Amino acid sequence: MPLAARMPDRLFLARHGQTEWNLERRMQGRLDSPLTSAGIEHAHAIARRLESSGVGLICTSPLGRARRTAEIVAEHLDVAVVVVDELAEVDLGTFAGRTWDEIDETHPGVRALRSENRYGWAFPGGESYASARPRALRALEECSWAGEGTPLLVSHEMIGRLLRGAMLGYGHADTLALRHPHGIVFELAHGTERLL
Repeated sequence: MPLAARMPDRLFLARHGQTEWNLERRMQGRLDSPLTSAGIEHAHAIARRLESSGVGLICTSPLGRARRTAEIVAEHLDVAVVVVDELAEVDLGTFAGRTWDEIDETHPGVRALRSENRYGWAFPGGESYASARPRALRALEECSWAGEGTPLLVSHEMIGRLLRGAMLGYGHADTLALRHPHGIVFELAHGTERLL
């Protein structure tokens, strides 16, 4: 069966609300920090954007910032939340919890090395985009059974690029160029994308 046949026909995708570490420009990866007051408002904004959209189920990353966002949206929309481990953020290994300035001090030149092959470069002790992509595809397949209504996936910036790139049929460069600000919802269907 072709890969596209296992993906949802249509889905909504949201990134978790802003966190304390987002404000500090500290990379989170699989670590976590709480939502800020702005982050909680981002979750409410997502819920408002999805009113009357037909969301039938929310699939969320297991990480606390995504789960909290999903819970706020689910309460507003009165739908169930299912934790999908495959939606967790790209594993940043030993770089998680650090800023790029801190990494530059301890690993001079690593940023330049990463820029030479951003898709294939793996964080020390963690994942690359290339190694995380199969996991993103499994997440799409797992969330495709949403049943009645359209699934909302609540995830993260980096894994979100891979989810969107797969749904849009993008190559590596176009996938990595994608951005997903907090509080924004994308509707993805049949190779197209619409900002709500």
